[in-house]
Amino acid sequence: MVKAVGIDPGTMSMDIFGFDDETDEIIVDMSIPRDKITENPSIVIDVLRKINEKYKGIDAIVGPCGYGIPLKKASETQDWEIMLATFVSEEDVRRRLKIIGLRELMFLMKQSKDLNIWFTPGVIHLPTVPEFRKINRIDLGTADKVYTVIAAIRDHAEYYNIPYSDVSIIAVEIGFAYTAAIAVDKGKIVDGIGGTISWPGFLGMGFMDSELAYALANAYPYFSKTLLFRGGIADIADVDPKKTSLDEFVKLAKVNDKVREAYDAMIEFILKDIATLLVSVRKPKEILLSGRFTRVKGFIEDLILSIKRFLLDYGLETNVRTIRRRAKIAKEGAEGAAILANGIAGGKYRKLIETMELFKSSGTIFDYIKLDSSIKKKIVELFTGKHK
Repeated sequence: MVKAVGIDPGTMSMDIFGFDDETDEIIVDMSIPRDKITENPSIVIDVLRKINEKYKGIDAIVGPCGYGIPLKKASETQDWEIMLATFVSEEDVRRRLKIIGLRELMFLMKQSKDLNIWFTPGVIHLPTVPEFRKINRIDLGTADKVYTVIAAIRDHAEYYNIPYSDVSIIAVEIGFAYTAAIAVDKGKIVDGIGGTISWPGFLGMGFMDSELAYALANAYPYFSKTLLFRGGIADIADVDPKKTSLDEFVKLAKVNDKVREAYDAMIEFILKDIATLLVSVRKPKEILLSGRFTRVKGFIEDLILSIKRFLLDYGLETNVRTIRRRAKIAKEGAEGAAILANGIAGGKYRKLIETMELFKSSGTIFDYIKLDSSIKKKIVELFTGKHK
């Protein structure tokens, strides 16, 4: 009997999900607004302690960890690893961005030795992704994107009653800020397009033209991560994402030409992310979708139809659907994180985690920068204060 809990740190909320793999009981299914956690990260620890007390001990908890850390107990994590997983400039620390709340929560988790909390890898830490696909990349998929892929692999394997090692899929998460896509071949992550290197998402611009990066570095020397949440579909449509709900955005696309153009662009951009990953997994058996946008009925219907038509044009009769989930409140990532926690604790999903080779994760997010060594050294020192 293994009781496991996972936490998914979304842009809008931090979701917590947990289950008992013997009774199949859901022991927690909740969502906390991200702004509240930025103000007071300790509320997450309070929730975890209450769950731990109620169920007389949780066997493993997978905590949120930004860009990821090679799989290890939170209590055994070095401070510089947490700094790296949440790397941000001193100016942005003073701006009190949401990632600072996450960083503080990670330090609290490190100190909470009464809870069996684990930090886990991002895509770039995985040995199953060839090194050449990591060159000059940081965001191949954050740790929470790996959680979503875990949920997708579990769902696909159970849906078709096949071993995890037979799973070949592309998992796409369409979130409030970013879109990310991850390729899985034979049950292992082999490639990834994280939110900041994808085509534009709803808030974020995704990958950036190097010439634009050059222009920004000169015109805006104190480059803030707030810019990474701009230039996306909302800006193209000229809608305020704080005042316009996702449902309203989809409805506006039917009556407003500018919004319609942005809406069509968003769907095309998702197709382009999928197209890129078809190089890494040539014949995926399914495209599995998740994220806040998949809850919007009109959008998900349009997206599934567009993906199917696109794949058929290339002779691929690939099934396209959303990830099935047990949670009523928490997102797919939280459920995937709980599955990972279950595997860490030796539960029924241990084989899934072993197939993905998550226990063999290693390295750091800056390991694959192929620039002059002095530049790389300066980057590492700037964001960690030490290391290598």
